[in-house]
Amino acid sequence: MKIHGISGLSLLDYPGNMACTVFTGHCNYRCPFCHNAGLVLNPDSEPVIPEEKVFDLLEKRKGKLEGVAITGGEPTLNRDLPDFCRRVKDTGVKVKLDTNGSNPGMLAGLIDEGLVDYVAMDIKAAPDNYTKAVGIDNFDMGQVFESVDIIMKAGNDMKIDYEFRTTVVGGIHTDKDFEKTGRWIKGAKAYYLQGYRVSEGQLNPEGLFTVPAETMEKYREILLPNIPNTSLRGVL
Repeated sequence: MKIHGISGLSLLDYPGNMACTVFTGHCNYRCPFCHNAGLVLNPDSEPVIPEEKVFDLLEKRKGKLEGVAITGGEPTLNRDLPDFCRRVKDTGVKVKLDTNGSNPGMLAGLIDEGLVDYVAMDIKAAPDNYTKAVGIDNFDMGQVFESVDIIMKAGNDMKIDYEFRTTVVGGIHTDKDFEKTGRWIKGAKAYYLQGYRVSEGQLNPEGLFTVPAETMEKYREILLPNIPNTSLRGVL
């Protein structure tokens, strides 16, 4: 699997676990607020890190690291992802996968084989606003709907732990988004609203802005009747 970055130690990327984070390249979305534009648009220009560096790190920090968080880009675009997850699991640590939900077949296979322990799926917007949020004209929601169903069923069956999350972006999201999203993923185990900030390396931040904390709290309250475990993350 092509790896373009490793973060050696994180208390945030895998809830409840000390983890290292692995960054893959390529993505099939073009979210204007994406903060990893280099990995999305031109990953081949980024350094490639051998897989063995990850396993050397796991050996070096054996007994301290509890998991590996795999993010991107979109990790499920890598055909070698199952093999990599299998190797990580064989070391005795857990695997967390970040995904945009665009590859339900890969996702289902990873879950069924017990190769992932925690899945964090991005909910980009309400279904009728996905085209704007992912930067793709006439976006087809079929795969996203399927992935949500797979994750919620696997969570209910105790096969995985999971969360859904939305980066809340001024200029994209409105009250209506969260009214509709609440109905869509009603009963989800955990849903996080994450604060957006303009930073270097974003794909296309023109016209986007940070949503104030009081507005984020209003969105959370809109969601609570359908998703009681809705929390704010990264909000100042």
